Amino acid sequence: MATGHIPGYLPGPDGSDPMFTAMTVITILLVLGIGSLYFKLHAIPEHMAHADNHAQMQVIGILALLALFTHNNIFWVIALLVAAFRMPDFLSPLQSIAASLASLNKRVLADEADIAAPPEPDPVAQQPQPQAQPEGEAHV
Repeated sequence: MATGHIPGYLPGPDGSDPMFTAMTVITILLVLGIGSLYFKLHAIPEHMAHADNHAQMQVIGILALLALFTHNNIFWVIALLVAAFRMPDFLSPLQSIAASLASLNKRVLADEADIAAPPEPDPVAQQPQPQAQPEGEAHV
């Protein structure tokens, strides 16, 4: 019998093809694995932005989605750069400066109001003082 010398990857007389079955399973798993890796790669900027609670999270998501659908990698690179670097916070120092100037202005206005208003008379100072009597005189 010659069937003992035939390699196992060739189809058998019953129609089974182990090589075709193995390659079909490997191809399906490879396509699913590469597709999953591709989607995971495109979601890296979004994951970075979500982990850092980034302010421009929606912009990063839109750029990553545009890169996914248009296959323009520049959108993905921009999304990655926006997610990786935080924009400088210009608003907090300006708000602090504005608050300091407002409190300084209140203090200056209060000082000007004190200078412009005449001093109010002290009620204790306005009471008549008893005159000193010479010694030796008795008070009747």
